[in-house]
Amino acid sequence: MTASARQNILARLRQSPVVSLPEPSLDAWTRQLSQADYLHSLETQLSTAHAEVIHAHPEGWRRTVEEVCNRYQIRSLMLPNLPDLLTSWEGGPDLIRFDQPMEALKATLFDRIDAGLTLAECAIADTGTLVILSSPEQPRSLSLVPPIHICLLDATRLYPDMPTALKQEQWSAAMPTNLIFVSGPSKTADIQQTLAYGAHGPKALVVILVHGEIQ
Repeated sequence: MTASARQNILARLRQSPVVSLPEPSLDAWTRQLSQADYLHSLETQLSTAHAEVIHAHPEGWRRTVEEVCNRYQIRSLMLPNLPDLLTSWEGGPDLIRFDQPMEALKATLFDRIDAGLTLAECAIADTGTLVILSSPEQPRSLSLVPPIHICLLDATRLYPDMPTALKQEQWSAAMPTNLIFVSGPSKTADIQQTLAYGAHGPKALVVILVHGEIQ
């Protein structure tokens, strides 16, 4: 696609009318569910999709990351380029920040990194989906390339369904460059509909539910 063709397409998209999202249509029983019910649904859906779910307190999630790294024998962990997120510990993996352009880190990311750590923006309970906001500090490759994906989620940042998330997060007003929706390890199916996990991308997903703001 030429630059002019791309610009024409983008111009038409920008000129398109903005359609307001309808109010979420929830059944009466759904309205009566508590945040604990949504959390249970999220955990159930993620576990069914072969993800590991671990609960942690705001002051203890770093220790949980250490335990996960030890159990999975992670020797190199790539982090978002965020200050004071995680520091090295004795016997732990090499911590490598995504603090350079992709081209500079590509060989390291594909050949050396055992796991990637991300922070989810929010989650959707009824489908067991993590929503990760891509940014220069936390590019989507962190969740797509390493064999193991460790994701931190503030358990209070939970919506019952996609329409509610779209409305409450107001993405239509400030559209993110990329939103990554993760509902388990990578999976694919052959022509016989046999589902295989870990064929393309992360073979394991570890979700750390932090019960409070991630500090």
